[in-house]
Amino acid sequence: MMELNKSSNPTLGGFQRVSHTSTKNLMTLEGTSQKIMILLAIVLVGGYIGWTQINPVFYMPLVIVSLIAGIGIAITLAFKPHLSNILAPIYAVVQGLFLGLLSSLFETMYSGIVIQAVMLTLAVFVLMVFLYRNQIIKVTEKFRSVMMLAIGAIFIVYMISFVMSFFGSTIPMIHESGLVGIGFSLIVVTIASLSLLLDFDLIDRQIANKQPKVMEWYGAFVLLVTLVWLYIEILRLLAKLRNR
Repeated sequence: MMELNKSSNPTLGGFQRVSHTSTKNLMTLEGTSQKIMILLAIVLVGGYIGWTQINPVFYMPLVIVSLIAGIGIAITLAFKPHLSNILAPIYAVVQGLFLGLLSSLFETMYSGIVIQAVMLTLAVFVLMVFLYRNQIIKVTEKFRSVMMLAIGAIFIVYMISFVMSFFGSTIPMIHESGLVGIGFSLIVVTIASLSLLLDFDLIDRQIANKQPKVMEWYGAFVLLVTLVWLYIEILRLLAKLRNR
């Protein structure tokens, strides 16, 4: 049973912390799909507010606050997944505001970049669904292990870069628009894209494992986390390409 709960996405660890003794009101794929649509709609509303209704003077403070709030909610849900029906919509609001603000900043610098990033994110999502449902790419234990190492490595690189930024420095080249920087972004986008397959697989296995219906919200939340990551990385990649 424990094997069913393995995943490279740390937020999915919450599936291990929910007991399910009832045979009624169980998690379903249809229910999870409905929840992700609801969360995406909330993100769009939050994004619209962040894009159009916020004074530019407050952009950076709100970006930082919304980013920290989003991380805080994600950590909370990793340990309290039964609160996902409450916190997942709040997370969607916070991330919508964050993405709206961030997108506005990128659009100011690179006209048309946001619609490109949105369309590419949607295209990648549809492609990953197709590859997963047709078992063109199979999520095996080896696949999960490799992905876990890749995601962990990216996390470490970003954490080192974040710490270095406090000292006025950063990891050379990876954030620049040269070949190394573009290559790094392509790798990260690829890893973020493949992470969707892990999310689909674990949600399917948790449905088979008869998780309670509240976990539909958690499954939708996990997918949203990956989609937000993917969109941001695509945005960064497009910005680097524009700078060349």
